[in-house]
Amino acid sequence: MKPHPQFKEFIAAYDKNVQELTIALRNFITDLVPEANELIWDNYNAVAMAYSKSEKLKDAFCHIAVYSKYVNFGFNRGAELTKTPITLNGKGKLIRHIKVKDIHTFPRTEIESMIWEAVAISEKLNPNLAHKNTKGQSIVMSISEKKVRPNTNTNQ
Repeated sequence: MKPHPQFKEFIAAYDKNVQELTIALRNFITDLVPEANELIWDNYNAVAMAYSKSEKLKDAFCHIAVYSKYVNFGFNRGAELTKTPITLNGKGKLIRHIKVKDIHTFPRTEIESMIWEAVAISEKLNPNLAHKNTKGQSIVMSISEKKVRPNTNTNQ
């Protein structure tokens, strides 16, 4: 799936390494689950993308959050994952993540199996998702007026 035309604009303020890491993680998900939609929020303190077989955040199985020095790769229902060969961070009721600073140390194989479990959880909660065979779309959900971004001296 091609990213939304504004996607590169949203991550342009970040360091080149963070941009490349974001794109690599994005491609990892969209190649693995091509029927998933990419839901993008250009938020106040981060750019965030959720991956869902619908156009709804509640159906999302994983997400990416872009920060100035790293990218979080997370699971929207990570606390419910049973096959977690790596330790996920987070103390909330559901969301768990790992901090990624380098694509070469990203535990691709382990995360892939976790993604499939996360997709299964999402489909169990909404059985209609299991029958979706369309190609995913990249959709901008919202853009915050004020933003804190690296490589800028003031809020945008």
